[in-house]
Amino acid sequence: MSKSILFLVPYPLAESPSQRFRFEQYFQVLENHGIQFSIQSFLNSNNWQVYYEEGAHLNKILALLGGFAGRLLSLIKAPYFDYVFIHREVTPLGPPVFEWILCKILHKRVIYDFDDAIWLTDRNKESSILRVGKWRAKVRSISKWSFRVSCGNEYLAAYAAQYNDRVVVNPTTIDTQNWHNSDMHKSSRSNNHITIGWTGSHSTLKYLKEVESILQQIETEFPTIEIIIIADQMPDLKLRNFRFVSWSKKTEIQDLLRFDIGIMPLPNDEWSKGKCGFKALQYMALKIPAVVSAVGVNTKIINNGIDGFLCSTSEEWVSALRKLIHEQGLRKEMGENGRKKVIEHYSVISNSSNFLSLFE
Repeated sequence: MSKSILFLVPYPLAESPSQRFRFEQYFQVLENHGIQFSIQSFLNSNNWQVYYEEGAHLNKILALLGGFAGRLLSLIKAPYFDYVFIHREVTPLGPPVFEWILCKILHKRVIYDFDDAIWLTDRNKESSILRVGKWRAKVRSISKWSFRVSCGNEYLAAYAAQYNDRVVVNPTTIDTQNWHNSDMHKSSRSNNHITIGWTGSHSTLKYLKEVESILQQIETEFPTIEIIIIADQMPDLKLRNFRFVSWSKKTEIQDLLRFDIGIMPLPNDEWSKGKCGFKALQYMALKIPAVVSAVGVNTKIINNGIDGFLCSTSEEWVSALRKLIHEQGLRKEMGENGRKKVIEHYSVISNSSNFLSLFE
């Protein structure tokens, strides 16, 4: 008898990197194994972007009401599925009422998946109202109630293991065959000048401040260097040779392939330890040498000096960037090594059996 899964997720399909690279790219794998599934998102394609914009309070309220109504319907659907896969949370506000009903009343086998330290916050000036509304203590409760917990790295898994002994480290992975494959996009690369690049969302733009002065120094030493930032919002950076590229799924790979060097700065704090190194993995999969902060899972992904550089100080950042700017051969060697690492340890191919084990 085939298995069936109900995915309860925050965002519409093909929009959120967290969803795309944690489970959406495994849908074909599920189909190949005869596993049926259905997806219900809290926010839909019409309102999910509005929800995260400034203002538009009425539209946000309507989005929340629509999301909660949809979750009530999911409780009617859930009994017809073998498993319920919850990514991050069933609702963005309030206590874990839906999760409690699914686990304790409907006795569903819930797979709880998260890829950030979502029991914490990275907002320095979060209001007490938002803090209460987010109800982050629910991560502990949902972990305890779930059939299995799927975590993006060992730091997150160690947290979940305090409350559940069925925790699986399920890394964020890359489709190295059909998407992050530089051999399919060779014509996109340009060899006219050296480009240092970063990609991310508006919520992580603040991490670029960690290396702003370093990039300024590099600009001074190498006047022809170009710095490209790919994001959904223009960053505020005091750089001379900086170019903003608006993120688009359609051109995502071609835009990334403009990079000769990819960077991933992070502060050394508890929130950052929960990060899953996705930026580094994207660069490495496309044979782009990665220079990253020596924080959290980055220290496991990167073998320093072999398939990328790990940096803890400004001096290490400048030294690593200088080396890669000067040495084309090193860029090529690190790029090759990085792609090999991703294929072997952080790809859909290498992780498919691990992902399927969640539903056994």
